[in-house]
Amino acid sequence: MITRNSVRQQAGGQGDGEAAVDLACPLCVDMDGTLLRTDSLIESIIVLLKSNASYLVMLVVWMLKGKAHVKQELARRVMPDVTRLPYRSGFLNYLRAQRDAGRKLVLITGAHMEIARRVADHLRLFDDVMATGGGINLTGEAKVQALIARFGERGFDYAGNERVDLIIWEHARQAIVVGAPDRVLKRARRRAHVTEVFEPRVNPLRYIVAVIRPHQWVKNVLLFVPLITSHRITEGRLSLMAVIGFVAFSLCASSAYVLNDLLDMESDRQHPSKQKRPFAAGNLSPWWGLLIAPVFLGAGFAVASFLPAMFNWLLALYFAGTTAYSVDLKKRAVVDVLSLGGLYTIRIYAGSVAIGVSVSPWLMAFSGFTFLSLAFIKRGSELLMLGRSGGHAAHGRGYSLSDVQFVLSAGPTSGYIACLVLALYVSSPDVAKLYSRPSLLWLLCPVILYWISRMWLICSRGQMFHDPIVFAVRDKMSYVVGAAAGLIMLMAK
Repeated sequence: MITRNSVRQQAGGQGDGEAAVDLACPLCVDMDGTLLRTDSLIESIIVLLKSNASYLVMLVVWMLKGKAHVKQELARRVMPDVTRLPYRSGFLNYLRAQRDAGRKLVLITGAHMEIARRVADHLRLFDDVMATGGGINLTGEAKVQALIARFGERGFDYAGNERVDLIIWEHARQAIVVGAPDRVLKRARRRAHVTEVFEPRVNPLRYIVAVIRPHQWVKNVLLFVPLITSHRITEGRLSLMAVIGFVAFSLCASSAYVLNDLLDMESDRQHPSKQKRPFAAGNLSPWWGLLIAPVFLGAGFAVASFLPAMFNWLLALYFAGTTAYSVDLKKRAVVDVLSLGGLYTIRIYAGSVAIGVSVSPWLMAFSGFTFLSLAFIKRGSELLMLGRSGGHAAHGRGYSLSDVQFVLSAGPTSGYIACLVLALYVSSPDVAKLYSRPSLLWLLCPVILYWISRMWLICSRGQMFHDPIVFAVRDKMSYVVGAAAGLIMLMAK
């Protein structure tokens, strides 16, 4: 017979008491937040809205009829991939040990019966499943009554994770606390007999910082390009306007990143590195995303209100573009990289609007081709990583492994066209308006050619593990190239 200590050692749990495991007493296990690190309800809602955003109106109508009705309607239309959901591995080991010892395991959850059964079928651990159905939302008091009716008062052990589970633990023989906040664990210890504790919930702050991606804000430095190229960087008021624009775009971008991660959870779980993102890994509840995204979006537009109205329209266009990219455009080959290039370029135009200067068509053309090349780098590095992992098609993308040669050809070509645009600008009459020694600007061409070629060489070797702009910020040689370009422009002025 298995002992309680041996079970704890296999599963990595911590016990509060020394009572032996009673194999005759069924172990009833909650699903959302306990067995899973995520919530199947919000996962289903996200899958539904990703397939058709117009369902948002229907969700409101369904909610008026109660949670049980919402879960039923969702189960009729969508189903998360239960094989990819983030399960708690340590707790699963514990359950397997209990199962192997002959104990009866019951999955009891507020999720709809359809998804609960699919989870149970996937895990092959549970003898019975109790879940929401027939108009009854099996949570809180309803779950307590169902358990007592089936097993009697103190006739079951219960594993849960939230405050709503406190009332259930009070009627259980023993309480098993999984992934709960400290305050819930403390209250459970006062009100019930806690025998096992698994994965106490950590402070979500570091995961919140991860999903808003402050390191990606460096992309918004592009808003300062018009300030630099117009040679007005020393004007304090214009610099302040550019800083305000940078903050507005950064807040709006973070909102878009959170939304993107929510919509991409299922795809990220099939990616070798993106599966570690907080929402995909279950380290941060998707409910946090639904709170963070609108807060940062509202803050971004509040900051942007200090700038011209056109800037606000461009900010709205940027957010709409990133949302469209997350929902649909990134699934379409070539359209995705054109969209990414456009989202980079719009930052430069927004920077010119923020400070009230005209942006040169030469600058927009040069930027457009440069960012198209960088967008191809992003896809190229993903395809090369896919090949190393033995895959054939990028999940949620419009590319397969056979497209890698096209990407590795089209990308450098776009970069070299950007260099051609630069050469045409240097030879045009327009250059004399800003530079007294424009001939020196010819030196920019080999410098930019070197940087583009080097970036693509690194990509083709499979060594580009980050977004290319983020990579450039961390790359010493990119700083050398930037310093050389800046010195050339200064000498030409």
